[in-house]
Amino acid sequence: MHFKWNYKKPTSEQTKAAEELGMKIGISPILADILMQRGITTESAAKRFFRPQLNDLINPFLMKDMDVAVDRLNDAMGRKERIMVYGDYDVDGCTAVALVYKFLQQFYSNIDYYIPDRYDEGYGVSYKGIEYAKQTGVKLIIILDCGIKAINEINYAKSLGIDFIICDHHVPDEVLPSAVAILNPKREDDTYPFKHLCGCGVGFKFMQAFAKNNGIPFSRLIPLLDFCAVSIAADIVPVVEENRILAYHGLKQLNQNPSIGLKAIIDICGLNGRMLTMSDIVFKIGPRINASGRMENGRESVDLLVEKDFGNALKKAKHINEYNELRKDIDKQMTEEANQIISRIESQKRHSSIVLYDENWKKGVIGIVASRLTEIYFRPTIVLTREADLATGSARSVTGFDVYSAIKSCRDMLVNFGGHTYAAGLTLKWKDVPEFRRRFQKYVDDHIQPEQTEATLNIDAMIDFKDITRKLHADIRKFGPFGPMNPKPLFCTADVYDFGTSKVVGREQEHIKLELVDSKSNNVMNGIAFGQSGSARYIKSKRSFDIAYTIEDNVYKHNGIQLQIEDIRPSEEN
Repeated sequence: MHFKWNYKKPTSEQTKAAEELGMKIGISPILADILMQRGITTESAAKRFFRPQLNDLINPFLMKDMDVAVDRLNDAMGRKERIMVYGDYDVDGCTAVALVYKFLQQFYSNIDYYIPDRYDEGYGVSYKGIEYAKQTGVKLIIILDCGIKAINEINYAKSLGIDFIICDHHVPDEVLPSAVAILNPKREDDTYPFKHLCGCGVGFKFMQAFAKNNGIPFSRLIPLLDFCAVSIAADIVPVVEENRILAYHGLKQLNQNPSIGLKAIIDICGLNGRMLTMSDIVFKIGPRINASGRMENGRESVDLLVEKDFGNALKKAKHINEYNELRKDIDKQMTEEANQIISRIESQKRHSSIVLYDENWKKGVIGIVASRLTEIYFRPTIVLTREADLATGSARSVTGFDVYSAIKSCRDMLVNFGGHTYAAGLTLKWKDVPEFRRRFQKYVDDHIQPEQTEATLNIDAMIDFKDITRKLHADIRKFGPFGPMNPKPLFCTADVYDFGTSKVVGREQEHIKLELVDSKSNNVMNGIAFGQSGSARYIKSKRSFDIAYTIEDNVYKHNGIQLQIEDIRPSEEN
């Protein structure tokens, strides 16, 4: 895929301001300009950005219902009631359950956790889960990363004398469930200053409030911050403000003293001895936690995350790794089948969205396939499979388009739906899928902007190879943790040439390993261009080209730097 490059050259005033800010905080004007593009324009703001402080976390009691939630939890513990911590089967839900369960278990023993079976019970609060709670004497359920739409189920639980505290971050409906407390910063009546917490983040705020109310030192929560970092990265929420603080200190915990379960996953991923980043979570750690819920039951992931013995944790991690290998095979097969369907349906080219369905596709993998198709075709995508007379699906979106609202516009046809701007789930009758597809595609056609269906790269700065120093690289690291709304800085260098040693690599000869020289400085830089072997012939022709790239550690060379090249285009295209 070739991208449209967006780059806005700084004005002379912006250049001067960047030079002044750079001098004050000791970084290059190049990076100071990028800071200013991200709204950080003063020395004090830059210092806060580079050194996020746990003291700057928001007072949890500013979240609506937090005082009620803490009071109900205190009452349950005081009356020795049985408590169940219940969560979704994805990474966010499993880490949230592990965090809340591990923290409360230090002070209270009459507590259990529950993860619904994706295939047997489906998403969110299940009647089977409520029945299990009733049979085991549960009086209070703390539900994490789901529950905001479980009106009937929570009414039923209430009739059995079981209370709910909901900790969710998905968009609520107009009518809320009759829970004792609903912690969700996206509530319309909630004035909590930060709206983008993940489910684990909401659970953390609940535990922060509980600790504060009971005189428990905040330091007791710090060992659980690695769960927050994993959930923030895997759930792809904005890495700004409070999420940035949690992710920064969570990554620090993950690198210095991870929980036993996460340490076992790091071990089987082959990440030992490396400084872990958000990318390692997204591509290595997160998929393995997700795998048991996709293939079998997510409870196995929580069992691993709360494990206290490393030997046992390693066995569980290896088992989950086997699920992940199986998931990858199914994911690859389903994506190939989906691509074949798209290539056969010529009308797809006239639509700005994709809706595919196949009754043989595996429910636990359709979300990944939707993500892959969105990346390939750059259109909002829904992938559905069949369960009896129902279709169950996952939706993913492109930058700036609210797929949740698109699905909501068809709500009269839906049995259930939920999610947020870029990811959602839905259930409808199988017979209604063609009509749903027509209506969904019409909504997208009417509301999406042309630029939202273009693959674009937002270039932060144009630089020469002489600008790429170890100090620049070290200062770029300070911009992390990276993620939505705080991406890794993307650079462009024009008029570069093959140094003569670039070559195609990879099992299927799909990547290019590059050695490049630029026309201005004659500095040689190493680079890797994943999946771009189609450009190899042009590169070897000795003609000049432009590259868009991020600057990365070369893991094979100590203190080495390499360019991860996102796009290559002939210089004459400018």
